[in-house]
Amino acid sequence: MDNTRPCGEARVEASDWLLSNLDLIARDRPVLDVASGRGRHALFLASLGCRVRAVDRDDDALTSLAARARALGVAVDGACVDLERDGVDLGTGEYGTILVFNYLHRPLFPVLARALATGGVLLYETFTIGQRERGHPRNPAFLLQYGELPRLVAPLEILRSREGDFDGKLIASVAARKQLP
Repeated sequence: MDNTRPCGEARVEASDWLLSNLDLIARDRPVLDVASGRGRHALFLASLGCRVRAVDRDDDALTSLAARARALGVAVDGACVDLERDGVDLGTGEYGTILVFNYLHRPLFPVLARALATGGVLLYETFTIGQRERGHPRNPAFLLQYGELPRLVAPLEILRSREGDFDGKLIASVAARKQLP
């Protein structure tokens, strides 16, 4: 599967998990890219016409993301946010889609669920504990136990999930929807 999309003279890249779940993204609702880094997913979705907000604690990465967005002619709203600070707030019911890739901070899951609009979808993918035998990351705080991700996203309804070896990485992934209260 081609995981890039032309945008001006450049191409923007997205993970296979995002691409395989594009049908779940509400393009008429804002998207939140959490721990976005340099923003490959934010840029990809902005190139599809989505309204995207990218949050990360690395201001340099966000500056790079803003420059790349300008160069590509797409809009991405970036904000420097310490996602591991007590009391972090990402809003309430604001996002039709929330993306989290290659990042794990377990206390953030209730914050993510609160920020998701009813009917909205959380796309989450990160490394499992077996990845430490293959290299980075090694810290167990940043690695999911096997079968842990579905429990962390509860009470969201899991629509799709996978866990195992994908593209040489040991990962777990979910697409989960926030139900009516």
